[in-house]
Amino acid sequence: MHVLFVEPAFPRSQTEHLRALAQVGARVTAIGESPREMLGEYGRYLHGYVQVPSVTHEPSLYEAVRSVQDREWVDRLEATVEAHMMPVAHVRERCEIPGLSAKTTYLCRDKPAMKEALREAGVPCAQSTGARSAQEVRDFAAEVGYPIIVKPNDAAGAAGTFRCENDDELENAIRESGVEHGHSAAVEEFVEGHEGFYDTLCVDGQVVHDFACHYYPNVLEAMRTRWISPQIACTNRIDLADYDEVKDMGKKVIEVLGITTSATHMEWFSGEKGLKFSEIGCRPPGVGVPTLYGQANDEDYYVEWAKLIVHGGTDVKLSRKYSAGMIAVRPDQDGQIVGYEGAEEVKNALREEILTMHLPQPGTGTQDVSAGYHANAWITLRHPDYDELRRRMDWIGETLKVRAR
Repeated sequence: MHVLFVEPAFPRSQTEHLRALAQVGARVTAIGESPREMLGEYGRYLHGYVQVPSVTHEPSLYEAVRSVQDREWVDRLEATVEAHMMPVAHVRERCEIPGLSAKTTYLCRDKPAMKEALREAGVPCAQSTGARSAQEVRDFAAEVGYPIIVKPNDAAGAAGTFRCENDDELENAIRESGVEHGHSAAVEEFVEGHEGFYDTLCVDGQVVHDFACHYYPNVLEAMRTRWISPQIACTNRIDLADYDEVKDMGKKVIEVLGITTSATHMEWFSGEKGLKFSEIGCRPPGVGVPTLYGQANDEDYYVEWAKLIVHGGTDVKLSRKYSAGMIAVRPDQDGQIVGYEGAEEVKNALREEILTMHLPQPGTGTQDVSAGYHANAWITLRHPDYDELRRRMDWIGETLKVRAR
């Protein structure tokens, strides 16, 4: 099978997709913005390479794909970065290459349209709307009441997301989001409750592998509060009845949106109003979570993804042997990292369970709290018992200190 893979160089995890496709037997031609040499050792996995000014510029992407098709047959055109999904879907359809349709990709990208389709199908979602003007945002707030969330449609993750508790915060969100200048944004009711995500690898709309994770605390709080050491915890208890409702909701979302062969990343809330669907991306999760999934099951997530694309299936059954987690540890202030307290204690106590311990060298500039789970210092670890994993991550957050000045 000949697979075209869009933008193999950034973010760094893209090279793992490249490796996995080649490892399962695909001929891989990559389309990227950087010179081929930027791939370093991963360049050996390539059958071909086409450089373009921007992979989100559809005319350039179309010409690149057509140039390859003029030379040889192309079976698949794949992308795994959110910002690349829509242009790739349009070009895929123009070039008559199988894969996710532009309609499905649009519904996974445009949150108001997504939630309208899901609500019509009976999937519980927060009240929401799409807005292109300040007045539309104000009207929604007046109808639904505070708190509400304003999120520009081109924002990634929690970046650029505003929680508004009153009129003053709403006006600030209108200014900062660009809505008052005609930029589009999703506006929705804020749902109180615990936040997690449900991820799948699908073939022809059927879930082949699935995973469930929890955020501690919820993302908006985690990305705005310096003293918190936020956690992502992947459970190995997903096959218990406690997760049946989440899994049933996920399968319904896949069916309604017409998702075929793809990775998916779905976020949800559970609280006093019950289980509510939040949003979906037709792509793998970010911040190294696919690697956690592999380490939790002694398998290679990227290879499993590639098997579904190239072979249409897999004979692997996930072991659920471990729960796995990630904890980010923030510097006590902005500036430059000067050292660590408790690092050796953590390393010695959890030596057998730590998978990765990323501690930037003293002298490294700090990153803002909102930069995410892979900003500054972070640790991944695994344990057979989910509750013990959580206790260990809590202890790391209490013990490890990152000092800056």
